[in-house]
Amino acid sequence: MKVRNVGSNMTELEVNGYTVLFSYETPVAALTPQGYAKTSQWYSQTTTRHINKWLDGIDAVEMPQDFFNSITGEA
Repeated sequence: MKVRNVGSNMTELEVNGYTVLFSYETPVAALTPQGYAKTSQWYSQTTTRHINKWLDGIDAVEMPQDFFNSITGEA
């Protein structure tokens, strides 16, 4: 497991073959073996900005928040 700060209130976690973006303490996007994914859950303008900055123009598939929670073991 590897943790890296990638911006103000933005953190990447490498776990089980995934790179997961956290906005504050919430997993909201990931690079998976199948490609990029982002949450379909709306949180705030700031979290949306974090996701867009991290994706940098990449077209990501929207996935339910439960998908990101399951990757990271969040309840």
